[in-house]
This record gives sequence, structure tokens and C-alpha cells, in this order.
Amino acid sequence: MSVTYDFTGKVALITGSSGGIGAGIAVQLAQSGASVVVTGRNADKVAEVAKQCLNVSPKGVKPLEVLADVTKREDLRRLVDQTIGRFGKLDIVVNNAGALFFGTITDHNFYDNYAKTMSVNLDSVVYLTHICVEYLEKTNGNIINISSMASKRTVRNVSAYCMAKSALDMFGQCMAAELGPKRIRVNTINVGYIPTGIYESSGVSRDSVEAYTELYRQRLPVGREGRPIDVAQAVHFLASDHATFITGANLVIDGGDLAANTCLDHLS
Repeated sequence: MSVTYDFTGKVALITGSSGGIGAGIAVQLAQSGASVVVTGRNADKVAEVAKQCLNVSPKGVKPLEVLADVTKREDLRRLVDQTIGRFGKLDIVVNNAGALFFGTITDHNFYDNYAKTMSVNLDSVVYLTHICVEYLEKTNGNIINISSMASKRTVRNVSAYCMAKSALDMFGQCMAAELGPKRIRVNTINVGYIPTGIYESSGVSRDSVEAYTELYRQRLPVGREGRPIDVAQAVHFLASDHATFITGANLVIDGGDLAANTCLDHLS
């Protein structure tokens, strides 16, 4: 039995939606009838994703395109103001924007990278949540934060990223408890390895990404790397009326990586 999602009349704002996972989420929601807000820092990429959303929209709803840097409060405020100005309301916020910075605690520029990591991956989510609550309360809306499996294990050279995502997980649980009485649901998705532009933008070579992807194909129980659609479908469910009793959850989407690597199957 198939499940049909209908987001007609719903307004969804997805940060970091000019590519990768965010773009997949925006297109998926648009295909189900939602009015979507596509945002990022590159105008051409934002326009391309908006075009994809328009092409799949059942009623030809034109997305709102907003250029914004999530590390700037004024940009986030403008993003929300333009969303309300265009659509008059807000139902779904997907905090997807993220950035990966490499470095160890002994690096001379570690704290600068730490601050940038927190600004993108955590602070932007906290501030956007803060300014969206008044609108989400009116629609019994929901928030979905895109976190990482890095929050559940230590990854060498990206300790700041691990800390930011761990804090993001806790923030989601705190907000679920605080905003529940306002009938706003808050859930978190912990994403495993999905080869998107985040790696190359952080300085990882294309060859390294391809090698890493092949490694994961062999390592993961499902036999393949993750794809943006895997996360988009989870967002689809969590944002829908099929999940009205789910809040404060951390949904792991990692192809079985965590389970396989904590399994004690070598004991005799």
C-alpha cells in the first residue's frame, strides 16, 4: 500500500537548498504541492533548483528565491520576512544548511574554524527557530533539523563539526519539549554518508570523494552510498500528518552504518 503526501497549501522554507540534500528536499516537497522557499548564496544555483521545483509542482506554484547567508542574522530575518510577504504564512522549516571545516585542536586557526562551524551548523538554526516560532504557532507547523551521524561518534580532524551536530541534536530535543505546547513539532534527522558538494567545498578532492564513496558502498549493509532523495523522503514523512505523534525524535538515515559498526558479531 502506497502513501500519498499532499502538501497543497503548505509553505516550506529549506535552508541550504541550492544544492545537494537541501535541493532534494525542496523538489520533493514542491512535487507534493508545497510552496517552497529556495535559498542559498549562489544565485545561479538557487535559480536552477527553483526551476526544478516549478517543473514538478502540480499546480505550477512558483518558488520564492532568496539569496541569503545563514551566518548573518539580517539575512535570516530578511529570508523570513520575504517568505511571509510572499505566502502570508509558514508551515515547515527545514534547517539543512551546513558546512564542514577540517582541523585539529592544535591548529593555529582552530578556534576560527570552530567559530565558523558553530555559526553555520548551530547558531543559524537557533536564530532561525527563534524568529519563526510566532509563525509556526499559527499553523501548528513543524521544524526538521538536518544533523549528522558525526554527532554520535568522534571523527578525526572535524571535531568542531561533531560538537556542532551533537549540540544540534540536543537543541532539537529541547525545542520539542518547549514548543510542544504551542503545537509545533521538532524532529532531527541524523544523516550518514551522502556524497554532496559539502565535501568538495571544504577542500576534499573529487578523487578522494569517489574513493570514499566506493569504500562506503562496500562498508554499508545496504550496499550503496546515501542519496539526497533518502533524506527528502524522511522529511516528507516527518513534515506530514502521518507523523503528528512524533516530536523530539532523532531519525538515523545511514544505510545501517551505525548498526554494523557497533555489532559484536566477532565474539565466539
